[in-house]
Amino acid sequence: MHWPAGSQSRRHGMVSTFKIAILGAQGVGKTAIVRQFLFNEYNEAYLPSKTRRVYLPAAVLNEHAHNLQIMDFPPIASFPVNTLQEWADARCRGVHSAHAYILVYDICCFDSFEYIKTIRQQILQTRMIETPIIIVGNKRDLQSGRVIPRRNVSNLVKRSWKCVYVECSAKYNWHVLLLFRELLQSMGCARCKHVHAAIRFQGALRRDRCSLM
Repeated sequence: MHWPAGSQSRRHGMVSTFKIAILGAQGVGKTAIVRQFLFNEYNEAYLPSKTRRVYLPAAVLNEHAHNLQIMDFPPIASFPVNTLQEWADARCRGVHSAHAYILVYDICCFDSFEYIKTIRQQILQTRMIETPIIIVGNKRDLQSGRVIPRRNVSNLVKRSWKCVYVECSAKYNWHVLLLFRELLQSMGCARCKHVHAAIRFQGALRRDRCSLM
């Protein structure tokens, strides 16, 4: 099984660390998803992200511990072609070396889907190793305003892009845990495929946050 760079200690019984980058256009709900996942909270007031935010929770999945470095990025003009370009812009730092990507779009905004479509293509062109990418359609609670049929997006993402596709509602905490479980599975964590994975979080979370997935 292939493990991302920086996580080789997993095979030797040590706690692994996985760097996760979350990207998307303005207003798609990237930060809302992260904060719902970590703190079980949702803020109705929209505050545009202007800088990168980094969260450092720990996940225990099927009795295997994983440190997560979740990087919530503001919208970037383009994916950096190398680490030199990455470090030239403080908003992009860490994005080029992530172990996995969550690309979020608003199901009610066509331009936001075009944005992640472009970012995904740039990731494929610049990364030298195969890196898991999860495509997330947020704001499922606004289903009536959907601009692209779900089946069309799902077929494109799963059949052509060969990526996992998840729709969620950050507002109502619907499928938020599911998308992170899918992400961990895509990175080969804890051999959790095809089983119901018990997952709990430490550090930033309350002790009673334990969910069956």
